[in-house]
Amino acid sequence: MQRKLTRQAYGLTDWGQPPGWMTLPEAAPREDEILVEIEACGLNFADLLMSEGKYQERPDPPVILGMELAGRIRQIGRDVTHLSPGQRVAIFAGSGGLAETGCFPANRAAVLPDGMEMVDAAGFQVAYGTSHVALAHRARLRAGETLLVLGAAGGVGLTAVEIGKMMGARVIAVARGADRLAIAKAAGADHLIDSESADLREAITALGGADVIYDPVGGDQFQAAFRAARPEARIIVIGFASGEVPQIKANHLMVKNISVMGLYWGGYLAFQPKVVSDSLQCLLDWHQAGRIKPHISHTLPLDRADEALDLLRHRKATGKVVVTM
Repeated sequence: MQRKLTRQAYGLTDWGQPPGWMTLPEAAPREDEILVEIEACGLNFADLLMSEGKYQERPDPPVILGMELAGRIRQIGRDVTHLSPGQRVAIFAGSGGLAETGCFPANRAAVLPDGMEMVDAAGFQVAYGTSHVALAHRARLRAGETLLVLGAAGGVGLTAVEIGKMMGARVIAVARGADRLAIAKAAGADHLIDSESADLREAITALGGADVIYDPVGGDQFQAAFRAARPEARIIVIGFASGEVPQIKANHLMVKNISVMGLYWGGYLAFQPKVVSDSLQCLLDWHQAGRIKPHISHTLPLDRADEALDLLRHRKATGKVVVTM
């Protein structure tokens, strides 16, 4: 079969322009890269920010959206010795997932275990990796502690509920509406708080406060959770889905001996990649043993990538949104 000379992709031709379809040349892998036939791409809130030019990283355009993907290796670069054509892999690439094919660094590829479906693999790394590194590596969550998860039905929040419960924590889930709270409960949450109807600070305090707070939301929810934190609480800042970056008064940290720590999962790939690789291996083992299973609320084909991003933009998804090729 004759090899295609072009590939279809969805992304940005320039910063400040809305995302759209692009026809790009088919690439050949460099010496340390692999060419992947992409089968599925998991979307994240960061993809939405990048599509709007608001993400902290701004690669040179054109930029193909889609930070994490799963597919099959078509070709390897001459220096790649640990991978082979035909292998099934998941990759956190930072961009490039919403396309028919792509070239990616070979050291970013994780070989998929037998039985792991491509759709699951595409929506696995960022959400589970973020929560596992945040809770196990950064916050050092201990069995018997109370974990408060904001945005508990979202892409990362739901995995924090699941992993926190597996680590032996008592989990309080905060989400919007009964349907989302039911999903958090199914993931293992012990207590549920509706962010639309409750006085959040009062509701958390009534449950005894929190030792660890997992926050991908920011804004008013961060402030309410901060005030309901127990002495020596650890607050993990994951993101700002509310659009508001909270400001913290240092004297309030001091009075209650509270620690606030940031977590950018992808940043570890640059300065301490073993944290990510060890975490990912643990998570893949858990998945293979049936202990964790991605919650994917929507699966759409590549030609509906704009609709997939709208699901995130209008908060209509729970868990993950995955685009298939």
